[in-house]
Parts: sequence; structure tokens; C-alpha cells
Amino acid sequence: MSDLDAAWRRLRAAGAAAAARSISGLFEAEPDRLDRLSLQAAGLYLDLSKQPWSAKDLALALDLAQAAGVEAARERLFAGETANPSEGRAALHMALRAPRGADFAAQGEPVSREVEATREAMAAFARAIRSGERAGADGRRFKAIVHIGIGGSDFGPRLVWEALRAPDPDIELRFIANVDPADSAQALSGLDPAETLVVVVSKTFTTQETMANALIARDWLRNALGTDGDAHLVAVSAAPDVAKGFGVRGDQIFGFRDWVGGRYSVWSSVGLSCAIALGPDVFEALLAGGAAMDDHFRLAPLASNAPVLLALAHVFNRNAMDRPVRAVVPYAQRLRLLPNFLQQLEMESNGKRTRTDGRPVTQATAAAVFGDAGTNVQHAFFQLMHQGSDVIPADILAVAQSADGHPASQTKLLANALAQAEALMVGRSEAEVRRSLAKDGLSAGEIDILAPQKTFPGDRPTSFLLMEALTPEALGALIALYEHKTFVEGVLWGINSFDQWGVELGKTLAGHILKDLEGEAPGAHDPSTTALIARLRDGA
Repeated sequence: MSDLDAAWRRLRAAGAAAAARSISGLFEAEPDRLDRLSLQAAGLYLDLSKQPWSAKDLALALDLAQAAGVEAARERLFAGETANPSEGRAALHMALRAPRGADFAAQGEPVSREVEATREAMAAFARAIRSGERAGADGRRFKAIVHIGIGGSDFGPRLVWEALRAPDPDIELRFIANVDPADSAQALSGLDPAETLVVVVSKTFTTQETMANALIARDWLRNALGTDGDAHLVAVSAAPDVAKGFGVRGDQIFGFRDWVGGRYSVWSSVGLSCAIALGPDVFEALLAGGAAMDDHFRLAPLASNAPVLLALAHVFNRNAMDRPVRAVVPYAQRLRLLPNFLQQLEMESNGKRTRTDGRPVTQATAAAVFGDAGTNVQHAFFQLMHQGSDVIPADILAVAQSADGHPASQTKLLANALAQAEALMVGRSEAEVRRSLAKDGLSAGEIDILAPQKTFPGDRPTSFLLMEALTPEALGALIALYEHKTFVEGVLWGINSFDQWGVELGKTLAGHILKDLEGEAPGAHDPSTTALIARLRDGA
């Protein structure tokens, strides 16, 4: 048995023991628990003391990280070695947010000077748009940006905008991702083409959904402004010639390299729309926060490393305790899109059943992620969280100070965040419920019926993340924290966190079915699909 297999075996055995005890009891058994399981990193405070692991369990989890080679993998990642072997690429999103003067190389090729030049070009373009130096075809200033992309070209920028936007922004930013025509219709509604900039984000400039929406937006501009409308087009792409063929001017094309993965790309020119709408200084602060977390992840020992410990907590629940689902609940309305972002980051990165060497995985991989903003979700899925038959671990996030006014409401929000984390852990015993109901004067028969229904089992684990304020730096650190956490999990499971072959089959079949629906002789499909194609073609 290899050291790694033995480490996994010991961790699974620890999970079985953890299921037989209470988390609350660990605070009594381990007086130093809170000090050991809470830390600060890049301006974030992380509390993992409400997780089900004991001090011994954590030591076993750290042994697993050592056996899996997390430290060596981390060094190879930052060195720009091949991190995506199935596509032969580095994964060097850290270079995109590094301070000026950094010296990153992707597979031996220096990249930092190129990154700095692109950032300077983005900042100059953003300032020119915001000042009115670059104006629309008729000389009017741009008042709106329509950002067109999908997947990693959409989730990151959308999260950043919603988290950091001003209540009444100087430049409005809207997004189109879905090929559903309702998405583009709603995004363009009420906008004046003469005052609108359209930013199309596609690495190849061939992504089906993105290019369908780009054509709609280009026609919308041309119908109002003629061919001058093309001056309102901006491309973010690794295929500049294709973008020029679409009508984008050469000085309005911003590139990025193939070592920038889509779900890790908000730091690159993919974030151009945010740099314009929020301002380049805000965007630079976002990058600085990500870089601060990079420094922490690269330099901190595993036992005090926030991304590593967060990953190990999730792996302990997923693999040692067989919990395949995790909730993410930001108690901050501005962060309500974080669960959506993490669905792609984690489930596309680590939703794999094959190891990097082509063999089947030997452990369960990515947990399914769901969530939304608190306190809304307390009136939705928290019933399941507290009293459902499955234990669902949760990440709870809170912001100490709100910039949006109404401090009394902010205090109520924070009280709910703390209360839910406590309630999920401590629960409420049936004996407590019975005493309370008896005190309220209920009969014995009524108590027998109600007491089991009002009992909370507790021992529902949470990771608690706290930031002082939702600044660009804090948001950058938060996103980078989850990026590195996802990478660490991939190392533990022996999978490639930077490819996504699972999205390809559906895309390929959609291309075939599109031809069927557009009038070509239908191809060979299963009986159900054939019948549905016929029903749609015939208008039945």
C-alpha cells in the first residue's frame, strides 16, 4: 500500500469516528480548538472550528496533503510548469495579478512583461472611455457597456460587478450570456446604441452562444449607426484576426494567452468591462487582493495555510464523511452570485472521474455546490439544512461593515449569520423542546406530536469566512482563496483541475441537432431525441 493510499485509509477511518461524536463536544475536549482552527490571511478571517474534525483528524488530513505532494504541486504551479497535462498548458492566473516587476514564466517563456503591457493598455482604454476621450460614433460619451461572454467569460466579471458596483454608476454594465434570445433582448432594452459599448469575450471568437449574441448586438449597433457602429465593438480574444474579421478595430482588441483558463480569467483582459465600469484603480485593487492571497498560499506552511485548510475541511466532509453536497451562503447581498461562480470554479474544475494518468479516480471528487444570499435562504433551503435527512456542510460568509448605509439592518444581518452557524452546530435536543413546550402549557399528547418535529439534530458543520469590508482587495483575496482551495483538492484527488472535457459532448451534439432543426435531413439519434426534433420541426 502506498503512503497516499494509507493516508486516505486513515482519513476515512477518522471520518467514521467523527460521525459518532458531536462538534460541540470537541470544544470541551480541545481547549485550544478555536486558536488552532482560525486564522487570518490577506485580510480575511477564516474559522474552521465548527468543522467535525478533531486535532488528530486535522493532523491526518495534513498527512494526506503531504502524501499527495501538495507542496511540490504548489511550487510547480507557481513556476509555470505544465499544470494542465491533457492540453499541455501551464495555469498561471497568478501572473495576471502579480505586482509590477514580477518574473513569472509559462513553461519557460517569460510572461510578466506582456501581462504588464496588457494591464497598462486596459487601464489606458478604461480611462479614455470614462473621461470621454474615446467616445461613440457621433461623439457622445459611453453610458453603458454590454458584456457578452459565457462560462468563465461571464461568471467572474458578473460577480465582480455585482459585488463592487456603485448604487448609481456613471457607466452601467449589463451582461449577455445565454443564447436564449430573452437574455439579449433584456440586456439591450432601454439602451441607446449611440452611447453603448459592446465587449465580446471569446478566446477563439467562435463560441456558439457568444457569437450568436455578438451578431445580435452588432446588428443592433449597425441598424442604429450604420457601419460606424463597429467602432462600438471591443473584443477580448486570443484570435485577433477572427475578431477583426467580425468588424472589431485592431486597437480595440485585447488578448490573453492559452495559460489563462476561462474560470480563472477575470484577472485578465476578460475583466476589461469591470475595469471600465468600476474604474481601473478599483480593478488594480482587486488584482492586489488576489496577489496577497497568492503570497499567503505560496509561503504559509500547510498547517496555517487558508486555502489548504479550507480544502482539507471540504475533503474531510466529502471523502471521510461521505457528504456530496455543500452550501455556500454569503450574508451579503452584493455577494449573492458567489455560489454561481463557485459552481463553475469547483464543479467544472474538479467534477472528474479520471485521474491525470487516465486511470479511474479512487475517491469521490467535487461536491455539488448550491447557495444564495442570506437571509433569503433561511426562508428557502435552510429547513433542509437544519432538519433534513442529509448533513450538508456550509460555507457561511459575512462582511463586518457595510458601505450601503442602514447600520441597524447590517447588525441584524450579522446576527443571523452567526446564529445560523451556531444553530447548525449545536441543534436543539428533544428534551429541551419538551421542557419548552410544557412550560408553554401544552398537553402531553400535543408535546408527543410536536417535540420530534421541533428537534434539531445539530452537528451540521460550517466554515465561517469574515471580511471587515467588501473592498476590491477583500474580494480579490476571496476569489483567489477559492481558486487555490480548488487546486489543492484536485491535487489530493489526483485530477486535472484545469481542463473541462465534460462540456464537449453536449456542444457537439447541439451542433448536429441545430442542423436537424434548421431543415436538414435529421441525423441518427435515440428515439426520444428523434421524436422531440420532429415535434419541434413540425410545430406540434
